[in-house]
Amino acid sequence: CKKALTEADGNIDKAVEWLREKGLATAQKKAGRIAAEGVAYAAVIDGIGVIVEVNAESDFVAKNELFNEYVHGVASVIAKENPADLDALYAAPFGNGKTVQEEQNDKVLVIGENIKVRRFARYAEGLSVPYVHMGGRIAVLVNMDAPENDAVVELAKDIAMQVAALNPTFQDKSQINDEFIAKEKEIRLAQAKEDPKNASKPEAILTKIVEGGLGKYFKEICLMQQPFVKDDKVSVEQHIAAVAKEVGADVKLVGYTRFEKGEGIEKRQDDLAEEVAKLVK
Repeated sequence: CKKALTEADGNIDKAVEWLREKGLATAQKKAGRIAAEGVAYAAVIDGIGVIVEVNAESDFVAKNELFNEYVHGVASVIAKENPADLDALYAAPFGNGKTVQEEQNDKVLVIGENIKVRRFARYAEGLSVPYVHMGGRIAVLVNMDAPENDAVVELAKDIAMQVAALNPTFQDKSQINDEFIAKEKEIRLAQAKEDPKNASKPEAILTKIVEGGLGKYFKEICLMQQPFVKDDKVSVEQHIAAVAKEVGADVKLVGYTRFEKGEGIEKRQDDLAEEVAKLVK
């Protein structure tokens, strides 16, 4: 602040402008650095379900109070402004006279790492229930078309925990397209033919074996057909039906979103000791 005032000859407004310019330059300089840490966060804000992933370069920053204030602020903007995409989100007002982009630039200047919003989702209708696992390593937001009561909220939380743990590929087997099925059959049939114990079996038999295996596989990758995490004698689909009967109302899983921080981002492979040594030189 002293340096900014010196640069601006004591003019506070010009000093603030100088800091903003400095923040933008710093943000641009750090923008190319890999940010694969951070947090995944989910919440219900004024009845709107929001889930967002915000990345930083190190796990230390992910625990920083300023960083988490920014994450929560971004979630509030998503709930209030309903941005169409990341560009619209960054251009939206943060609520303190700055845009989300300007607020992020300020945080980059103070924290000293590249920070960026990677992705978000928003549910405006129905009942949304959030779940955040291990301080933001995974976040899940489940959306239900159902009355809000303790039994339904508990159901949604259980489903969110199951999604966090098992990361199903599809919500329901009805969503699996023919191309996916054909490719999976092709791979499994080739594997079956390579197995020496199947050498004498005709292809028709191998095809039946593969199709039987596919049925079991779909129960693993489709949430509604998976065994329910708290009672593996019933599927998630059957458990939802049981809860609907218990509360005497229709209960439908509309959808869910699961974010795992840094998922699919190639992480830096720096030597921590070397990094520290550079800093103390």
